[in-house]
Formats: sequence, structure tokens, C-alpha cells
Amino acid sequence: AMPAKGGNFPVVLVVQEIFGVHEHIKDVCRRFAKQGYCAIAPELYARQGDVSKISDWKQIFAEVVSKVPDAQVMADLDAAAAWAEKSSNGDQRRLAVTGFCWGGRITWLYAAHNPQVKAGVAWYGRLVGEVNEFTPRHPIDVADKLLAPVLGLYGGLDTGIPLETIEAMEKALKSG
Repeated sequence: AMPAKGGNFPVVLVVQEIFGVHEHIKDVCRRFAKQGYCAIAPELYARQGDVSKISDWKQIFAEVVSKVPDAQVMADLDAAAAWAEKSSNGDQRRLAVTGFCWGGRITWLYAAHNPQVKAGVAWYGRLVGEVNEFTPRHPIDVADKLLAPVLGLYGGLDTGIPLETIEAMEKALKSG
């Protein structure tokens, strides 16, 4: 989504949660467009499956999300940013990333991956986790490699992201 008139808009990559690019994510893009941004929410699970056809989050995670390699996601976000510049009147020199839950984790990783990112906002999302061939690093592992500031929004009573994990990330950010 982008404004109807003009061009050379700042670009915001909007990274989905585990439920894919659903109506809320599309609405976030529309709201950014109303503020003068070119907002893109790429469907980052397209190669692994269509999560819109699955209602149980455990099944979504087991059958689709767990099979999405971080390297593929980074490359897809790079491609989306490049597409914005080439096709949608976007300005990659003014690139930001935001993401929700699964996308919050990706926001941290992408801010350490792409030197063009100017800012990120992670709406919760895991900071630590199991390492495997698809997820070789987690946000706490790249805290000292961030290339842009990231605002992490986490609820103190959210048991999905324990307070100790948030405190460990704060410590990692301060020491980096």
C-alpha cells in the first residue's frame, strides 16, 4: 500500500505473525500508506504452505512456520525492498521494518542483516530459541550486530516472552 499520489516514499516492510498476511497486517500497511509510506507485507510462507487454510496455531507452526528458513526470509525481505524502489516509487534509503510476534523476531534479525534499514519496531517476538538449520540465530545472538535502532515492545506479564529473556536482551544491547 502507498499513497495514491507522489513518489519516492519511505519504505516500511511489515512482517507477518504466524497467521500470515491477514486482514490486520493488510490494515497496518494501509495505515502506513495514509501516513505517506510505501508499506509492503510479503507473504513469507508462500513456498512452505498457505496458513490461511489452517486454523490451529500448533498445526500452522508444525507444518509451515517451522520449515521457513531465516535465510529465505532475509532474501525475500531484501527482494521486497528492492521491488519497492523499482516498482512502487519507494526509497530504499529510507527503509524501516516492523513485525508482529514471529515477525517481531524477524524484525531484530533483519535490522542486523540489511545495512539500509534505518529503524525497526518489534511487536513482541521471541528473543531466544532453539538453534537449527532454519533458525541458526536469534535476536539475542545478533544484538551486537544491529545496524539500526530497534524498539522492542514487550508486555511485562506476557508469559510467552519471560521477563528474564527481555532483561538478557537489554543486557546484550547495552554491552554491544
